[in-house]
Amino acid sequence: MKKIIVLGSVVALLFSSCVSQKKYAELEEQHKNTQDMLNTTTVKLNSCLEERASLQAKANSLESQVASLNATNKDLIRSIGDFTDLTKKGAENLERSLESLQEKDLTIRKLNDAVTRRDSVNLALVQSLKGAIGNLDDEDIEISVEKGVVYVNISDKLLFSSGSYNITNRAKEVLGKVAQVVKSKPDFEFLVEGHTDTDPISRPAIKDNWDLSVLRATAVVRMLQKDFGVDPARMTAGGRGEYVPVASNSTAEGKSKNRRTRIVVLPKLDQFYEMIEEGLKDPEIN
Repeated sequence: MKKIIVLGSVVALLFSSCVSQKKYAELEEQHKNTQDMLNTTTVKLNSCLEERASLQAKANSLESQVASLNATNKDLIRSIGDFTDLTKKGAENLERSLESLQEKDLTIRKLNDAVTRRDSVNLALVQSLKGAIGNLDDEDIEISVEKGVVYVNISDKLLFSSGSYNITNRAKEVLGKVAQVVKSKPDFEFLVEGHTDTDPISRPAIKDNWDLSVLRATAVVRMLQKDFGVDPARMTAGGRGEYVPVASNSTAEGKSKNRRTRIVVLPKLDQFYEMIEEGLKDPEIN
């Protein structure tokens, strides 16, 4: 019996000793964790303190900037007050300038519209002439538009024999087609110009190249009137002699180019002004 009691006491003592060591270990672990958390918290606290110091410095800088801006703003308000009268005068001058520019812009748009209408008419005329005349060598006849004017250049080898102002049979066909187009455009007038090279000429009825160029121009005008019924009031005949060359007279080829008859087709001035007036009626312009 005594042995049993002694054994129980020993067991109880051992059990009590085991429980104390376990709790000690747990407490030691908790202490370690607490120490780690303390260290981490300390690091974060130091970081926050540094960040707070930086933000405080920025806040001080911003306050200084705000103070500076407030001072500048006051100066600007005073300046605005000083320049109020000048600004009003400047605005009035600017308004007058804008009105003037608008008037000029309107005028330019009206003129551009008139020029566009004229160019459209000229383009249609050129297409009509090319379509009526058909395929001819460029050396014989050339149709072009320069500075808003339609030109028909006809080589004299197509129109006349050398030194003569009698129109050839082949030229009659070409002039007939030209007449057909210009008759369909009654609002146009045209000038027939005779041109020669520099080779001198002297015949009983022809004194010089002046005479020859004029006689050739009048021969073309006369045929357009009598053979093809073109209104003579729409035509002007003129001779330019040798004085408006298009090539050098030092070569045979150049002289051939200079011997030509040029028909200059011009819209009537009153028609051009009518185009401008029509532009004035354009809703987009008004």
